Amino acid sequence: QVQLVESGGGLVQAGGSLRLSCATSGRTFSSVAMGWFRQAPGKEREFVAAISRNGGSTFYAAPVKGRFAVSRDDAKNTVYLQMNSLKPEDTAVYYCAAVDTLASGAVASKAYDYAYWGRGTQVTVSS
Repeated sequence: QVQLVESGGGLVQAGGSLRLSCATSGRTFSSVAMGWFRQAPGKEREFVAAISRNGGSTFYAAPVKGRFAVSRDDAKNTVYLQMNSLKPEDTAVYYCAAVDTLASGAVASKAYDYAYWGRGTQVTVSS
């Protein structure tokens, strides 16, 4: 079992930056690949970014590529999502997720690939 707790959300103006954190517990952090998803009001949950167990592979959704960066700190059992050049359309609840069945360098972009989820943190970008 893996427990996930997101933090770092808030209200920011368009063009600004935020860094989300996701603290994990309950499993050796290096045994899980991590992902970030988001869900805007009235929309389905969508993939944002993923990072492999060994941190060597990352993958981004097209709308955020070049603006967002995912990273992990195994010493702190934490994954981060650095979000730059934020746009109003980035407004959503952001969730982190973990999967423990992938190979060391693999990433996953489908929600159904992930077994463990946090409760989310709200990000609001004003225009």
